[in-house]
This record gives sequence, structure tokens and C-alpha cells, in this order.
Amino acid sequence: MKQSVPFFRPSIGKDEIAAVVESLRSGWLTTGPQTAAFEAEFREYMGGNVHVVAVNSATAALHLGLDALGVGPGDEVIVPTMTFTATAEVVRYLGAQPVFADMDPATLCLNPATAAAAITPRTKVIMPVHFGGRACDMTALRALADEQGLSILDDAAHALPTHHRGALIGSPAALADVTAFSFYANKTMTTGEGGMLVTADDTIAARARKMRLHGIDRDVFDRFTNVKASWAYDVVEAGYKYNLTDLASAIGRVQLRQVADFRAQRARLAARYDAAFAGLPLTLPPHEAEGDTHSWHLYIVQVSPDAPVTRDGFIQRLQDEGIATSVHYRPLHQMTYWAPMTEGRSFPAANAYFGRCVSLPLFMSMSDAEQDQVIEVVRDVLAVS
Repeated sequence: MKQSVPFFRPSIGKDEIAAVVESLRSGWLTTGPQTAAFEAEFREYMGGNVHVVAVNSATAALHLGLDALGVGPGDEVIVPTMTFTATAEVVRYLGAQPVFADMDPATLCLNPATAAAAITPRTKVIMPVHFGGRACDMTALRALADEQGLSILDDAAHALPTHHRGALIGSPAALADVTAFSFYANKTMTTGEGGMLVTADDTIAARARKMRLHGIDRDVFDRFTNVKASWAYDVVEAGYKYNLTDLASAIGRVQLRQVADFRAQRARLAARYDAAFAGLPLTLPPHEAEGDTHSWHLYIVQVSPDAPVTRDGFIQRLQDEGIATSVHYRPLHQMTYWAPMTEGRSFPAANAYFGRCVSLPLFMSMSDAEQDQVIEVVRDVLAVS
């Protein structure tokens, strides 16, 4: 019998549940020893030569990163139009202006050429997004940033673990000044809600740690473990409430140990889709460049103009058969809030992509039977025997 196939199902097992129960029994519910351990383990995973700051979302990490890079009113930040709104909205939090750039249709990532064309004397930061889990061309973007005296804050919400030319995204060799990861429920690993800021810069890390909890001059965990009284602190800045809880960190510690296995399962499923869809009127997802690795957070196909159905018709047919899908994303320049900021500019690659793109189910606990059902329906919809 056919069953409904969700777009995503979290992979939470007995170890994650036990870790949360242990944390509950410890009496630490907010930021405490689990979060300190999660940061230490994530730092080791990144190679040990970085600072990591656990926060309650990737949005928070992006905001803290821009703040630490000194972005403020009058500044501009280059943002791909093909991304989730959080990438751009954090720029507005600081009174700065996002300047949108088109995607590269071959990679679905920020096109270095369109990024270069968007730079003005007010530009301060470039914010690439490793779209779907495929690494951006960080070598080209780093060369551009260095030439123009700019910083790079990369949105790695889709990109754990992704490599560029052998370097793990988030490590210094991956060429960003600051990296923001997401541990949202549907990401390649999860804490339910959560994120991590990673940087090799001491000053940026110190600023992010201070600002993640109300601008207090003492680390959140230190206030409750140091012999100095917890109330003996100073507020030196108007900060934010971005700390990660120990309950979330307990989940994250278990999930981090499984990241390689999760990535291998996603890559295996992506390869099965590739083989099954060869020859169909679809554009399959771009694979990684030589020397890179792809996290396969998303498996995005594009319905060809000569297919027997439109993109929307394709989605509806799959829905009728119990197959959930999504669209990543409607480009920001088409959104009501952002559109007035892009008047007179064109984004042909993003517009063409958006009219054709569909994200198919791909998640760590997806069974072969579930994937076979998706494959069967897709082939039937596209009239392939």
C-alpha cells in the first residue's frame, strides 16, 4: 500500500532523548555545562583553530556576525536574492541596506560576477549562501573581497558538512571571516532550534559572546560556575537574548557525532534520485565542484519547459499522490518588503530558476521504500515508463 511521504522527518533517537532527560535531571535548563561542552566539541569538529559561539538560531549568528564586523547605518551588504529572508533581514536589524545579487544557474549559489557588479563605496560585507548544501566559489569571492577591502560572512545554514577545495566550511581555510550554521529542525543536524557562529578572529568572537546575552561583560556560563558572585557583572552594551539552552545543546552533542553518517545517507539518497531521474525532462541538482563535498541538505529539481506538466502542476500531482514537496525559494526581490529595494535591477537567473524549481523529500531517516514511491510518482507524472 502506498503511504504518504513527508518532505522531512527529524532523525531523533534514543540517545538524543536520553541526553535531554539527563540534562533535565541535572537542573540546568538554560545555558550551562551542556552548551559549554557542545561548543568545545563543535570547535574540535571545525579543526580546533576557531572560536565557536552557540546561539538560538542561525539568524542570531548572522546578526551577531554582522554586528561584530561593524556593519551599521549607511553600510551595504551583498546578499543573494535566492535565499531565505533571514539572510537579508539581519542587515536591516543594524540599519544597513542589503543589495541583492543574482544567482549562478550552474551552482544555484551567489554569482561572483553579479556580486562584483553590486559593490559600491558603501559595501562592507559579502554574504554568500551555500545553497542546498553545495559550496559557493569561496576562492573567487575571497579574491573579490580582498580586492575591495570587504569582509565575508557566509550563511552556512545548509552546509554542514560541506567542503570547499578540501576545507570544511567554517574552518579558516574555507575563506570566510565569520560563518553561521543552523540547527533548525529540518537541517543536516538539529538542536530543535539553534545555531552556531564560527570565526578565527578573537575580536569578533569576544564581541559575539558579549552581545549574545544582553551585552553583559561576563560569559553566561562563567557567571554561575566562577567563585565570583553571579551578580557581579557589568552591562557594557545593549545586547540581545540569543543564548542556546542546555536542552538544545544536549541534542546537538549527540547529533554532531552522527554528522558524517547523516551526510553519507543523504548523499546515497541523492545518488539514487540521480540514477532514477536520468533522461527525464528535469534539470537535476548541481553537484559539487572538484575537491568539494556537498551536504545534500536539499535535493532540488527544475521542471523542464518541455515537460508534460508545469512546475505547479508537478507539485500538485505529487501532492495528490501523498508526496510532500517544497520550493526553495521565491527570490527575495519578488517579495513585498524587499521588492522596492530592487527597482530598476534585473535577476534573470533567479527568475528563471524560481519558475521551475521543486525540492523533493530527502532526509536522514527516509527509507528506500519511501524514496522508491517518490521516484515512481515522479516518473509517472512525467510519463516515463
